[in-house]
Amino acid sequence: MFPASSVWRADVSKLPVHRSSGTLVNSIGATAHMHPDFGAGLWEGAPIGIPVTTVKPGQKTVKVTFEYADESDKGPYPVPADAKVEGGRSSDGDRHVILYDAAGCKVYELYAAYPSGSGWRAGSGAIYDLRSNKLRPAGWTSADAAGLSIFAGLVRYEEVAAGRITHALRITVPRSRNTYVWPARHAASNSSDANLPPMGLRLRLKASVDTSKMPKQARIIAEAMKKYGVIIADNGSPWYLSGAPDDRWSNDALRALKNLQGSDFEAVDTAGLMADKNSGAVRG
Repeated sequence: MFPASSVWRADVSKLPVHRSSGTLVNSIGATAHMHPDFGAGLWEGAPIGIPVTTVKPGQKTVKVTFEYADESDKGPYPVPADAKVEGGRSSDGDRHVILYDAAGCKVYELYAAYPSGSGWRAGSGAIYDLRSNKLRPAGWTSADAAGLSIFAGLVRYEEVAAGRITHALRITVPRSRNTYVWPARHAASNSSDANLPPMGLRLRLKASVDTSKMPKQARIIAEAMKKYGVIIADNGSPWYLSGAPDDRWSNDALRALKNLQGSDFEAVDTAGLMADKNSGAVRG
């Protein structure tokens, strides 16, 4: 994960409520229910969620050509022949490819990724040093609409099995505003409607929401949303929570998260955390 000082790992449970919280939550969907967009098994023939491929030390790198080359990291990227693609190899969806290099302490992320000859082609791509709080250049996308790391916000089974998640989680919203707030670096909208949330907005599950009766897997995730919150990272369905597929998930347990709805969340004001608009490190 990113350094302990990363905004992704900041405790937001005591931060002030955003002055427009009610309006922003309503625009996302106050009565819409949360949906864990990950789990065990297959859906329409593909694993459920955004998979992470752990690359071996010394993995051969390949050239990736980009549609949005001016906002993508050139690479090269250590994409193995059996790299996992979101939605499966025949998918026509977002086709994210997330490559985790534990030895190099880096993560490589691709959007709309397709094998091409001896390399790959993709819509966009980003490389993150997991030891650094450096953000992408202002205005740049990544493999995600907000210009943030997808890997950083995924719910992963290993964390839940260990008993706790120590970072914010990635969600999508139906409509966003054509602006972004720290730590996001990119907007993905043509609307200037101030009622809509900007990319990068942080929300948290209200402290008053009773999570004690949730199954363990769901409870650990819900507790993380109280302490670390969620970050709006892309346009999509309301309150869709991103995670990595794993056959050890209990889909029945995860369904308990669907009992949460938009009104159980509140937007938070993170301005006091920011030390430098070009760094993901929190004030400290």
